[in-house]
Amino acid sequence: MTRMKAAAAVSGLVLALAGCGSDDGGVDVAVEDNPEFEAGSRMAELSEAGEITIGVKYDQPGIGYLEPGADEPSGFDIEMGKIVAAQLGIAPEDITWEETVSDNREPFLQNGTVDLVLASYSITDERRGVVGQAGPYYVTGQQLLVREEDKEKITGPDDLDGVKVCSVTGSTSIKTVTEEYGADPVPFDTYSDCVTQLQNGSVDAVTTDGAILLGYAAQAPDELEVVGEPFSEERYGIGFNKDNTEMCEFLNDAIQESYDDGSWAEAFEATLGESGVETPEPPQVDEGCQAS
Repeated sequence: MTRMKAAAAVSGLVLALAGCGSDDGGVDVAVEDNPEFEAGSRMAELSEAGEITIGVKYDQPGIGYLEPGADEPSGFDIEMGKIVAAQLGIAPEDITWEETVSDNREPFLQNGTVDLVLASYSITDERRGVVGQAGPYYVTGQQLLVREEDKEKITGPDDLDGVKVCSVTGSTSIKTVTEEYGADPVPFDTYSDCVTQLQNGSVDAVTTDGAILLGYAAQAPDELEVVGEPFSEERYGIGFNKDNTEMCEFLNDAIQESYDDGSWAEAFEATLGESGVETPEPPQVDEGCQAS
């Protein structure tokens, strides 16, 4: 991923951040009229209430991002949240978006702060032992963001031994670079904080999914660059309270339907696709939502 590519993506990302999630951008969801669910199920409760709270990121351009002055966040996760809510008969205006950082996703689901989590939430067996995770609905890979002057020195994960690397607390990304590549971890609550640390010289690299890093590189193309090829596979899933086992089939079916009716592709093109990335084939949905 070169600085030239990041610079070329600037205009597209700006459009994505400005338009996605608004009336003139994103997915024009078709809200189900009086959907039927088994009495007493969590889906029935949410549908009858006519509202839902979804945990999302606020600091990931193209994925989940709250632009200064905006009323609600935008990004691919937000559009997928609208698609799922519509299957419950809940309109976009009846969704409450709760900022959710990497370290509080499980607690928020367990204590009922949110009903669902769509927050670049990579599926792992460890997490599926604590909460339910449906999907995946998107697959990406971990990369590195470095300062322009360090792009020859840090070209990939093999150059991270003893290097100060920032990612968010509780993320799989910081665990990978620490345990597998010997990085000196510097965790922060948000990726924006990590990028600030990179720019002021407190850390030497930021790591997370490539799609997220491209957004930050595009915001400062003369300072920052995404380097190297992806060195992990991150499978984004929808988190839910593990006690609500009936949610598993519903969410997997909702994701599959978004593939079939084209709304998934529309959501991608209105958000991540605005950076110039081609719309990929959607990933195959897992048969279950719990740890095997």
